Amino acid sequence: MSLPLSGLRIVSIEQYGAGPFGTQHLADLGAEVIKIENPHDGGDVGRAVGPHYFGPGDSHFYQAFNRNKKSVRLDLKQPQGREVLHKLVEHADAVFNNLRGDLPARMGLDYASLCHIRKDLVCVHLSAYGRDGERASWPGYDYLMQAEAGYLSLTGEPDGPPSRFGLSIIDLMTGTTAALGLVSAVLGARASGEGRDVDVSLFDVAMHNLAYVATWYLNGAHETGRAPRSGHPSLVPSQLYPTRDGWIFIMCNKEKFWPILATELGHPEWAQKPEYRSFKDRLAHKEQFNQDLERVFLTDTTENWMKKFAGKVPASPVYNVAQALDNPFVQAREGVVAARTPEGREVLGVAAPIRCSGATAPLRAAPAMGADTDALLTEAGFTAQQIQFLRDRAVI
Repeated sequence: MSLPLSGLRIVSIEQYGAGPFGTQHLADLGAEVIKIENPHDGGDVGRAVGPHYFGPGDSHFYQAFNRNKKSVRLDLKQPQGREVLHKLVEHADAVFNNLRGDLPARMGLDYASLCHIRKDLVCVHLSAYGRDGERASWPGYDYLMQAEAGYLSLTGEPDGPPSRFGLSIIDLMTGTTAALGLVSAVLGARASGEGRDVDVSLFDVAMHNLAYVATWYLNGAHETGRAPRSGHPSLVPSQLYPTRDGWIFIMCNKEKFWPILATELGHPEWAQKPEYRSFKDRLAHKEQFNQDLERVFLTDTTENWMKKFAGKVPASPVYNVAQALDNPFVQAREGVVAARTPEGREVLGVAAPIRCSGATAPLRAAPAMGADTDALLTEAGFTAQQIQFLRDRAVI
């Protein structure tokens, strides 16, 4: 069976993290993603993001976001460059960009500028603050979104300073959201024959992720803050506990798990204790409850507790990144894959999270800058002489 997005072609003016992360989802699912890279500035800025490199213009960071794509060197500031773009768009389902909000229209990358080429074309714009409004021209990055959307007030210990997520979670989720928007709009265009613009912003995604915390405030004026040990605001036990040699995270987010946990801790009577019987009871007596559990958890190692809880109580060891990637369960899930360069060099990375039965995900390493320029321009109808003319004038 073919991958579900086989035959979908996307021309992408993308760089750095959020945009390339979104289109890598699509490339892993079989879409043809054509990266447009400026020949005069080193291409995707992610190629230069250190501190780790496979070689010049080939950083580990770049490889993490650009698996299974193609690359075309093209200067869109030159008229001939825009003509080449239009030829590529003739056979594309979507044009994607993650530029500042005021740039797509100025660069002719929106639907109004491209619909004369294909009426059913989808133009997806991933920006910091959207393409309209007072912040359209503002640059913006993940950590700024976390700060303004309240994340730093929710992360860390109550008596510590505001803290961000350890990962660029807004970049990653905005890229994923943009991929969903693109596929949804292409489905609509195929049904109606009409394309459209689709807008996704870091700021809107950061706000949308507030989810139930936002609903609590908007409907009940409840302001959620930080809880000790990364605890859940209302469910107990659902937090970190120290063990003899580390930490363990327990999440009894259904009442049925608490009696099992109490039994495995050697105190089945706690499940019937009036102060600990229900979520409401445990929340009201949270401090004493957690002290009781902590005393027991400290008597054994994280590994031994996990052996006792496995499959019975929702629990997880607290790992660092190295331990997470070396986890035998990740290996069993084939969670680390080896993509290959045309020369045969392996580039290890995390497997795509969407797995489709009957099809094998492609595993091509991220392309060298401009690796597919000649082949794609030839396919678009350019002769060898025309390609050389464009190269001589530094258009490609």
